Amino acid sequence: MRFNEKLLFCTSEILPTDFTNLNYHHMRKHLMIFVLLMVTGLSAIAQTVQITGTVTSSEDGLPLPGVTVKVQGLTLGAVTGPDGVYTLQVPATATALEFSFIGMQSQVVEIGGRTRVNVTLAPDLVAMDEIIVTAYGTAKKGSFTGATAQINSKSIETRPVANVTKAIEGVNPGIQVTSASGQPGSGQDIRIRGFGSVSASNAPLYVVDGVPYSGAISNLNSQDIESISILKDAASSALYGNRAANGVVMITTKRGNKSRSSIQFTTTQGVSTRSIPEYDRITGLDYYPLMWEADYYRQVYATTPVDPAVAAQSATDNLITRVGYNITTLPNNQIVGTTGLLNPSAEILGDYAGDLDWQEPIMRQGYRGEYGLTFNGGTDQSDYYVSLGYLNEKGYVLKSDYERITGRINVNTTPKKWLRTGLNLSGNMTESNVAVSGGTSYVNPFYFTRNMGPIYPVYAHDPATGDYLIDPATGEYIYDLGNLAGLPTRPAGASPGRHVVAETMWNDDLFKRNVLSARTYVDLMFLKDFKFTLNVASDVSAYNAAGFENKTVGDGAPAGRGERVNSLTTSYTINELLNYSKTFDVHSVEVLLGHENYDYTYNYLRGFRQGQIVDGNTELVNFTTTNDLTSYTDKYRTEGYFTRLNYNFNEKYFVSGSYRRDASSKFYKDTRWGNFWSVSAAWRMDAENFIKSQTWIDMMKLRASYGAVGNDGGIDLYAWQARYNIGVNNANEPGFIQANLSNETLTWESNNTLDFALEFALLKRVTGSVEFYHRISSNLLFAVPLPLSSGITSQDQNIGEMYNQGVEMRIAVDVVKSPSFIWNIDVNASTVKNEITKLPQEEIISGTKKLMVGKSIYDFWLRDWYGVDPSDGSALYDANIKDFATQAANLRIINETDTVSTSQNNAKYAYHGSAIPDLIGGFTNNFSYKGFDLSILSTFQIGGLIYDNTYASLMHAGDYGRAIHVDILDRWQKPGDITDVPRLDNSKLTQFGAQSDRFLTDASFFAIKAVTLSYNIPASVTQRAGMKGARVWLSGENLLLLNSRTGLDPQASFAGTTDNVYTPSRILTVGINVSL
Repeated sequence: MRFNEKLLFCTSEILPTDFTNLNYHHMRKHLMIFVLLMVTGLSAIAQTVQITGTVTSSEDGLPLPGVTVKVQGLTLGAVTGPDGVYTLQVPATATALEFSFIGMQSQVVEIGGRTRVNVTLAPDLVAMDEIIVTAYGTAKKGSFTGATAQINSKSIETRPVANVTKAIEGVNPGIQVTSASGQPGSGQDIRIRGFGSVSASNAPLYVVDGVPYSGAISNLNSQDIESISILKDAASSALYGNRAANGVVMITTKRGNKSRSSIQFTTTQGVSTRSIPEYDRITGLDYYPLMWEADYYRQVYATTPVDPAVAAQSATDNLITRVGYNITTLPNNQIVGTTGLLNPSAEILGDYAGDLDWQEPIMRQGYRGEYGLTFNGGTDQSDYYVSLGYLNEKGYVLKSDYERITGRINVNTTPKKWLRTGLNLSGNMTESNVAVSGGTSYVNPFYFTRNMGPIYPVYAHDPATGDYLIDPATGEYIYDLGNLAGLPTRPAGASPGRHVVAETMWNDDLFKRNVLSARTYVDLMFLKDFKFTLNVASDVSAYNAAGFENKTVGDGAPAGRGERVNSLTTSYTINELLNYSKTFDVHSVEVLLGHENYDYTYNYLRGFRQGQIVDGNTELVNFTTTNDLTSYTDKYRTEGYFTRLNYNFNEKYFVSGSYRRDASSKFYKDTRWGNFWSVSAAWRMDAENFIKSQTWIDMMKLRASYGAVGNDGGIDLYAWQARYNIGVNNANEPGFIQANLSNETLTWESNNTLDFALEFALLKRVTGSVEFYHRISSNLLFAVPLPLSSGITSQDQNIGEMYNQGVEMRIAVDVVKSPSFIWNIDVNASTVKNEITKLPQEEIISGTKKLMVGKSIYDFWLRDWYGVDPSDGSALYDANIKDFATQAANLRIINETDTVSTSQNNAKYAYHGSAIPDLIGGFTNNFSYKGFDLSILSTFQIGGLIYDNTYASLMHAGDYGRAIHVDILDRWQKPGDITDVPRLDNSKLTQFGAQSDRFLTDASFFAIKAVTLSYNIPASVTQRAGMKGARVWLSGENLLLLNSRTGLDPQASFAGTTDNVYTPSRILTVGINVSL
């Protein structure tokens, strides 16, 4: 019996006979269809495969929700969940899956018989829908008409930087920076598109979460930064009015992610050392012959010359009289013979050998530890971001420490469709020891140790045996102050009576800073296309500094001195914004109307006392005499009304215009209001049919802008007012003196900027831009000399002009682009030409520079160095006055035609190049391979000069006691020597070492600034451990510097001069980030 017949027989027993006959054929038909479908279904099930996997981001290794996963060639697909996981039934014949997500590069991945396919997506370089932060809002990258550069969180979060300004260098064109100090917590000075001012500020405006920021940027935890936008032209910055002339750095902090919740813990541990080695200096006993020679030629070439043999014997006999210390095993008069050579029997005596390096006891291996915890998430209506961070960094110099605790709560909610509000509250507590940096202070560890002669010990020794002297009270070594009773005395060049190690250990230079910042807003949406926003912000910074100078050695001796400084900085910002946005078919219009108030108050109190009563207590109450007690309050306000109009036609043509009417309290009521504006346009050429047909062009945008912005930064808060200095007393009779005259016409400096740019994306793997700008600065402030009869030497006036002009280029290429391996290289370069076009007087000389029309603000004006006279080793300068009748004593004829001078006072001055480089730039190599990411940031500079003051101070003509550079070995030593280094002669220190172009050095360099190697632990591993993701990394900062001279920092200053600053740190760290 067949299956269907048996079924029919069974049913006929329970149904009426007539019904059975009626439905027999009908039921048979349906049963056959049912069986056929079952067989087909089972066959289909047997021919499909279930594939699962996790999609993560290459930026942070975290899962990506909302990624579309499709079978290639079919509409069959799925979407990843909040944990980045997808599950998909695919035909057994399917060969590949397609993964796509907005803002990320799509990938096609071969299945290859696998049932689990994990994928990591990388950011899409050609993402024209990327949102960038702009003035009072955001914009799509593809439609933005201004010049901006953006740095995302990935470029910051794995770098060991306490100050986020360090993350800006080398990433985008048109931005020049100085090197960062090694002092923990310090940042870098930034210049955007040249130099807009001579007397006022050249620093950009910093805006944090949409509000101008009055605090220190080091207050911000780099782990809280979502992005940094740099507004470079007037079109992008004009809405910030009278503070935007030097560009704007906009820092946006992180907020919660509604699509996924996570808890993240981050920790890094690292060490720091000096990144730039010390200048090469003469060491050990080789110093003695040089000082002998300086004394010998002092006598031989004196006004009344001494017989060479007599001079030689005198130099030998008096060597220790000149230098003070004999650290050898020989008697004083046997160290250097009358030939000027070191006695070959000379050896360092006893413990002196291990005590001549002054840097060793004041430097250490630095340490850096950072810890962070964040809570991040949200719902459909709300999001939250909460963070807590702790940073403990110890610099490689003793007592240069930095400890910071930060916290942030950022909550946003949309309780109604028409209402959105939020609160962003942050705070930090910072404590720091500060090492003295820059200048020639005796307590500057870099100046003191660099210039200390190599024969002077740190600690006191028995002159007879060389043994250390021990303090019987403490059992410790005694610091050799260079003037201790019963011990040798250091000469003036070796700073007798001072001791940088002792003073560093016994003095205090501390500060504490507590900061509270709050941002809140309310968005009201109404009439469909309107949005009203109220923003209220406040930043409060309380600063306390404590200084102490001991009473044993240094400026505080013999009484001891104490100082306290307290300041409170408070700023408030309130702005109201009305936005209108409407699309009419192919037309889109956006209108912004706004009003803003900014209020700044600075309270200052300083007390300074001397005469310490009880040791160990540095509070001011423990001193007897008040030297100074000062307090004052500064106030500053601005107010502005502004508007912006954006028009978009068919996502092809874009026009934007902005206007701001701004006022500053720094100026008189009739001149404090000014107008700032911009107009700009962009053309998306790739939207045109003649470009669409070119498949190799992915995007091409041409844009242009012109506008005017202002600069009141760096100008005195009460610049226009007549003021008086009080406290000019005669005994008990009070007095004051006029400090300056009023100037009711004084106003801000202004900048007009023209900008043209071409942005492009090609071949799905190349993006770039080429940009030209011309920036005119006018109304420049100068201190204009006044007649003596006025009683005031000068008055600030708006009377100067100059321009900056340059070209910027950036190109990024995916050199290799495959599912498993990506290599991207991003290169940028820029030029800047600076030229003064108007001055209040013919010339203004300051230091190594002279300002003149037609020159830049950083052109060197120096004595014209000629060389060295082969006959006697004298330093020669091109002569200014060549009249032998009046200048015979210092004039010489060289090479039969050249009239030169041996006197620095008769040297001719001339221009000798500029500190402004010909080309600056950087390039970043990014490699990604199966969860590994390697990023290498390099920077370079071509051209430009630097006046190496530090080197010049080491190339002296024989200053007894002072260290000397190894280049002195190339000096003139006998008649006929051809060299560029004058003879050693202690009587010619000023004459031979005068400022001249001799000490100008090429400032070109190449540096590897940052390297980060990271690994995203596979999701299959982390999920088994109960984690959403985990990443580990190794990072290094300031790893390599190649330049023209060992010890030189070519980025020491924009002006092209060096100083004894805290050399940048080389930092190596390891880190881990875990997401739960």
